Amino acid sequence: MMGMNPKDLKKAMKRLGMEIEEVKAESVTINGTDGSKLIVEDPQVMIIKAKNQPTMLYIIGEPKKVEQPKESKQEDQINEEDINLVMEQANVDRETAKKALIESKGDIAEAILKLKGS
Repeated sequence: MMGMNPKDLKKAMKRLGMEIEEVKAESVTINGTDGSKLIVEDPQVMIIKAKNQPTMLYIIGEPKKVEQPKESKQEDQINEEDINLVMEQANVDRETAKKALIESKGDIAEAILKLKGS
């Protein structure tokens, strides 16, 4: 299909039961499960729909990878119950307990032992 003009390509796709819709977008952001982000500025975006198939998104552009700080991701995983337990067991304030949990990567026992040993 290379060398085919866009109008002819759309007709051919329609005969195959596929529809293409172009979407104007300022940027596209993809959030990775590892906390990273891919951002495509000023992309070309097409939505391709085919019978009995999941909708496909076709994104053209230069992605920029943006890493999330690891501390903020760990911080999001620490829950209030863990903070309260460390506060109670180590007899410290909330911020100290939270910091110890972040430094121990959420390991409650390690955080308590570290705080009691200091």
